[in-house]
Amino acid sequence: MNRYRQWLAGVILIFGYQAIAIGQEGERKNYAYFSIEPEVVTNFLGPSARKLGFVRVSMELMLEDADYLEAAEHHSALIRAAAIEVLGRQPESKIISLTGREDIRRSCLDRFKELMKRETGNPMIRDVIFTSYLYHQS
Repeated sequence: MNRYRQWLAGVILIFGYQAIAIGQEGERKNYAYFSIEPEVVTNFLGPSARKLGFVRVSMELMLEDADYLEAAEHHSALIRAAAIEVLGRQPESKIISLTGREDIRRSCLDRFKELMKRETGNPMIRDVIFTSYLYHQS
């Protein structure tokens, strides 16, 4: 059932983004998607310092334009490191909750935009989509 909900959420996101892709003047945007490969895997602290958990996340970046694909690929190691940093500093309560997951996704988006702005002069990333999100508590 959980897998079905994740799949359904992904489908809704994709169709929602398709609606966004058409501008107010009816012109179609040239969005592109870039996968962060391999999946991001990192530890997080449990309720006590003696307990660790891990989280594994598959991410897609929604780029403002297909012309940014090369830059995203070039900086993919930096983006991946930033994702590990953001995920690794989250408490267990945030990792395991749906609202916490959304906060983490937004934190990743803000961090990625900041990095791309610094590196390329253009934030270039419109959104971050978690296509898979798994965690394990010790």
